[in-house]
Amino acid sequence: MAGEPPLNLGLLLFIPYRAMESRVFAGLAEAGFDDFTPAQARVFQRIAPDGSRLTDLAEQAQITKQSAGFLVDQLERAGYVERAPDPTDARARLVRIAPRGAAAIPVAAAIVAEVEAEWEAHLGRPRMAALRQHLGRLRELTDPYR
Repeated sequence: MAGEPPLNLGLLLFIPYRAMESRVFAGLAEAGFDDFTPAQARVFQRIAPDGSRLTDLAEQAQITKQSAGFLVDQLERAGYVERAPDPTDARARLVRIAPRGAAAIPVAAAIVAEVEAEWEAHLGRPRMAALRQHLGRLRELTDPYR
């Protein structure tokens, strides 16, 4: 709107993210994954292919170990993750993606691809490519876990 101060970049990044997240969760629910929350997803998305330790998940999600444990407990009860012994340290356990979690991943990925295609149609291929490039460069500065 004319005369209004411009939105800060953080908000301009957050609004499209939130729109995509809402679409993903609506699509997951429609596909039968209606017991998955954004808070759980922030932990789930950080699970390494071979599993992750709870402390690593907490650090990467920037939450306390207790909060991560609570969210992993919920995910485990719902069948999205499982805990397994860490083969490199008998005292530690890894959080791994369980079959139900593995089934949800391609559903979410398809919705993300659909949203990105809509954004590309709106912005045009060159601008979308530039946006991806610039955000990738910004990630170098902002994401210590890349």
